Amino acid sequence: MNPAGPIHDDYIAYLTRWSVESTLKQNVLVRIQSGLSLSELDSRPEPDLLWVRDRRYLDRHPESPDVLLIIEVADRCKHYDRVQKALLYAQADIEEFWVVDVQESIVVVHRQPTSCGYQDVASFGEDCRISPFAAPKAKLPIRELFGN
Repeated sequence: MNPAGPIHDDYIAYLTRWSVESTLKQNVLVRIQSGLSLSELDSRPEPDLLWVRDRRYLDRHPESPDVLLIIEVADRCKHYDRVQKALLYAQADIEEFWVVDVQESIVVVHRQPTSCGYQDVASFGEDCRISPFAAPKAKLPIRELFGN
């Protein structure tokens, strides 16, 4: 893959700050572009942001049961994130997966994973605030995310 550009990095920085400020450190550990072991699918993706159960991961990468939320920033290869990664994460039984679609200024929220994909997929635009299951009080202001 090509190296990430400044737009991609900026969104990750914004989402990292929001994630850390919006969660309790004893409940959620926020990891940035680090490995996730999906050994049942023979895969080790590196999501842009990964919310996992708080613990040290010295002995292994986080695995599916550890994951609370995955966020991918899609500024160029959105088809890959919205289709291929969505299927991978659903098959790994990841409860919640978000795609930040920079070009369309929307966040696509995927919930209710099955082996065929997510059953609940919804897009949220700039007038919305969304919250992950893992932190219902954390409200992501989408207008602010996209700088509008």
